[in-house]
Order: sequence, then C-alpha cells, then structure tokens
Amino acid sequence: MARDPQNPVDEELERAERGGEPQQESTNDALNGDLEQFAESLEHEADDTEGLANPEAEVLAARVEELEQALAEAKDQSMRAAADAQNARRRAEQDADKAKKFALEKFVKELLPVVDSLEKGLESMHEVDDTHREGVSMTLKMQLDVLSKFGVEQLDPQGEPFDPQFHEAMTMVPNPELEPNTVMDVMQKGYTLNGRLIRPAMVVVSKAAG
Repeated sequence: MARDPQNPVDEELERAERGGEPQQESTNDALNGDLEQFAESLEHEADDTEGLANPEAEVLAARVEELEQALAEAKDQSMRAAADAQNARRRAEQDADKAKKFALEKFVKELLPVVDSLEKGLESMHEVDDTHREGVSMTLKMQLDVLSKFGVEQLDPQGEPFDPQFHEAMTMVPNPELEPNTVMDVMQKGYTLNGRLIRPAMVVVSKAAG
C-alpha cells in the first residue's frame, strides 16, 4: 500500500529521527571552526594595530620628555634670573647705604683740626677768666654734638687696653703701675664715622718694666 505523501514538517522530523545527532555535531564543528578563525583574525588585527601604535607612542613620549626638559630648564633660568636680580638690588641698596653713611667722611676730616684746636685752646686756658673758658667749652661741645648727630664718635681711650684697630701707638713707656699694653696718655683723639675709623687715636702705651 502506497504511503501518503508527507508534508515538509514531517519530512524534517523524519530526517531528525534518522540522523539528528551527526548533523548537530557537524554544525557545532563548523561553528567552532568559524569562531576560531574569527578569534585568530582579531589577534592578527590587534598585533597589526599594536605594531602601528608603538612607533607613534614612542614619538609622543620622546616629545613629552623633550618638553618637560625644556620646561625644567626654563624654570631654572627663571630662578637664576630672579636670584641675580635680587642680589643686584641688594648690592645697590648696600652701596647706596654706604654712600649715604660715609658721604660726609671727607668733610668730617676737614673739621677735625678745628675740633683739635678748640680742645688744645681749652686746655691752655689756665690764666683766662671763666667767661672765656666757658665760651670755648660751649663752642667745642656744640661742635661735637653736631658731629655726633651725623654718626661721628670721638675716641678717647685713656686707661683702656690698646686696640690696634682704633689706636696708633706713638711710643711705649715702662710703667709698673699699669698692665702692659694699656693706653697711658692720649696725644690726639681719634674719630669714627658710623663705626668706620676715619682717624686713629694717637696714644702712649705702657709696657712691662725692666
């Protein structure tokens, strides 16, 4: 008896019953092969991309390093320039301060002989009346006060230890009553201007007897 014609669905079911498993395995194998090939192609593309990117990255890295070095050098030069400018400004201020302090040095040296004359005149006024003596004394005091206002100080080291930085020894005399190198007598007083010696005190210095 002839079989009834089957519809496509029945035919597909019958084929699945006869050999479904081998066909499924074949399909899976094909898919796996395609996936492996796709993965390999991705790996190749990644390798190619990395090979192209490396030289460009190295160029960029070298450029960044070059710019960082240039920036560091610019900062160093800027700091050096600022330090040089500060030092120059400090030196200029010091020079101006010195010029201001010691501008009167020459003028003061010219006045010192006048002060010396007043002092010697005052010392010699033994037989002069008190009025004249007082007048010379006031004149001398006014002169010294004016000099003091401008930073001039008198050196009168009577009885002090001899200091070669501010004193000039005219002679040394044995004196058992004083310690050696003591100023016994001041022949001419010295002066400083704002701490700088403008004339040493001329003195007689004691030395050990014997």
